[in-house]
Amino acid sequence: MSVFKYEKDADGIVTITMDMTGPVNAMNAEFRDAMGATVDRLEAEQGLSGVVFASAKKVFFAGGDLKELLAFKKGEEANFMGMLDTMKSFFRKLEKLPVPVVSAINGAALGGGYELCLATNYRLAWNDKSVQIGLPEVTLGLLPGGGGVVRLVNLLGLQAALPYLLEGKKVTPEAALKAGMIDEVVDSLEQLLPRAKAYILANKGNQDAAIQPWDKKDFRIPGGNASSPKLAQVLMGAPAMLAQKTRGLLPAPEQILDCAIEAARLDFEAAQRIETRGLTYLVGTPEAKNLITTFFFQMNKVNSGASRPKDVAPQLTKKVGVLGAGMMGQGIAYVSAMAGIEVILKDISVEAAEKGKAYSEKLLDKAMARGRMSPEKKAQVLGLIKPTADNADLQGCDLIIEAVFENIALKNKITSSTEQYLCEGGIWGSNTSTLPITQLAEAASKPENFIGVHFFSPVDKMPLVELICGEKTSDIALAKAFDYARQIKKTPIVVNDSLGFFTSRTFGTYFDEGARMVVEGVAPIKVDNLGKAIGMPVGPLTVHDEVSQELSRKAMETWAEMGVTDKWGEQDALREVVDFLVVQNGRGGRHHNGGYFDYRDGNKTLWAGVVEKFYKADVCMPDQDIKDRLLFRQVIETLKCLQTNVLRTVADGNIGSIMGIGAPIWTGGFLQFVNTYGLERFQTRCGELAAQYGERFACPEIVAQKIAAGETFV
Repeated sequence: MSVFKYEKDADGIVTITMDMTGPVNAMNAEFRDAMGATVDRLEAEQGLSGVVFASAKKVFFAGGDLKELLAFKKGEEANFMGMLDTMKSFFRKLEKLPVPVVSAINGAALGGGYELCLATNYRLAWNDKSVQIGLPEVTLGLLPGGGGVVRLVNLLGLQAALPYLLEGKKVTPEAALKAGMIDEVVDSLEQLLPRAKAYILANKGNQDAAIQPWDKKDFRIPGGNASSPKLAQVLMGAPAMLAQKTRGLLPAPEQILDCAIEAARLDFEAAQRIETRGLTYLVGTPEAKNLITTFFFQMNKVNSGASRPKDVAPQLTKKVGVLGAGMMGQGIAYVSAMAGIEVILKDISVEAAEKGKAYSEKLLDKAMARGRMSPEKKAQVLGLIKPTADNADLQGCDLIIEAVFENIALKNKITSSTEQYLCEGGIWGSNTSTLPITQLAEAASKPENFIGVHFFSPVDKMPLVELICGEKTSDIALAKAFDYARQIKKTPIVVNDSLGFFTSRTFGTYFDEGARMVVEGVAPIKVDNLGKAIGMPVGPLTVHDEVSQELSRKAMETWAEMGVTDKWGEQDALREVVDFLVVQNGRGGRHHNGGYFDYRDGNKTLWAGVVEKFYKADVCMPDQDIKDRLLFRQVIETLKCLQTNVLRTVADGNIGSIMGIGAPIWTGGFLQFVNTYGLERFQTRCGELAAQYGERFACPEIVAQKIAAGETFV
């Protein structure tokens, strides 16, 4: 029995209901077989008046089979191009049928799913928030290779199509209708198929309804073709603007731009061939393999609860106490209330707590101004947040999150004075970025109910939460924290206890290595710029200014109190830089009188004092060494975290490094980077860096173990 159910009614309308054997309809070998047979049957069908493509699943069509794409190897290009050409021929036959073909979109139609819709004459969608439409292939290092680039450019015009192609924008049916990506919406699922058939009957005998715009003799691309004067300026500036965004590290956007321009320049069939070659090239790149592995497979693994205890029932958070209404606490209060959770926002005074609540009101007002929030919803969210200075208001919380300064004594005092207000079985979470959870849990009467819940700033925007298990943290506490993170729409990674855990510990090596090179005499601007050149969001000196050298100074004091005299086990150039900037010159960072840089009137300039103190004109370090030092330090620290079981899984390491640290997107995360760089090659390069710059670059033993076992990091 075919996975495409073929039904012809009395009006001559054939409904193809896609119901493939997997959980979703996907563009794989099964699809190609079914589509080929279906198109052949439609071409031979007598008395045909129209065709409707529908789905038996909640998702209309999920796109390409990423396992197939991930399995692609160099040398298979001809076979891959042949497969693409075959699939495209099915779509071409579909749109050449002499009757209208309608796609009845009942759920998400993304990637290959929307490419199928583009090959139909009329696109009809259920107007529901669960329905997403778009071509997000660029986010996985690919391009729409089933005709998506060519058809969207022909449908919308080059300039209008580019944001959907280059940014991978996914839109609601309402937005898709406004953009011209679909033709009509219906308000209920029950209306979808009847309306699709009604459209066909209304256009019976209307040949124009059965011809795609680009197949009509008088067709002109909306906005003009690539040689039109109107687009000339756009096309001249587009490559430069793209390079500014990708820094030349992501090949997919460049390929997409090239294919889109050719689609607006060449005839339809020639542009299709360009598109096929573009996808064939991209599918073999390490960047695509990295992005597919991490952003699809490992992200799904993390979000589906692979690191959550399996035998613990779902743990719903109903009332959360947030201690400290500062930058972190006010953000935690906001995301919790947005998820419908009652929030007790406590600070040392009601005024301070009210100020923290005002942050939520400010964000809600912004959402209202953009049409994304109703006054009723705003009032509902604000009504869930109670600002207070009274501990007794915490009574009955099933989760309390402490978000005060990074000071062990202060955190312990708060734990011992407010833990009693938790409900029976309630969980205590500490939002700490560096302090060991096992040590903090000593102040709790029930250390098994104590866990680290590390948010990232700003909480309302940053998607990651790092959950840290102390030595006595129970499975129930972990499950509760994990479920809370998902409840507030965050991605949780789970790590074991250590100073700095995973994200802070690894992130610290980035600006530490930057400081080392400054002390060695490398031009500070060069160090900072080459940090951006590897794909980090900002350079190591800039990020240290943002984090603040004053915070580093306080952290070093805390480490000293804990008996940690040297965090990274070697001469600490960071300490020298912090002493020079903060202690000697009163420069604690961007918001503390400047740091490496001065910040005046919106301008950022390198502070001359840094150059005078450290720069040595005779130091000539190769750019590649600088880039590798900044990247490899972080990768090596991540490997050490995995080796010592601070990181529990590779997926948590990759997702955490990108979403929490800002690892370059093209790497797929710091552990995935090693896979496509090559384990033996990585080991060799570590040896070169260690010989030249110090033992901190020695390759962790776990790499040699993987090489010996013939394994990679999965």
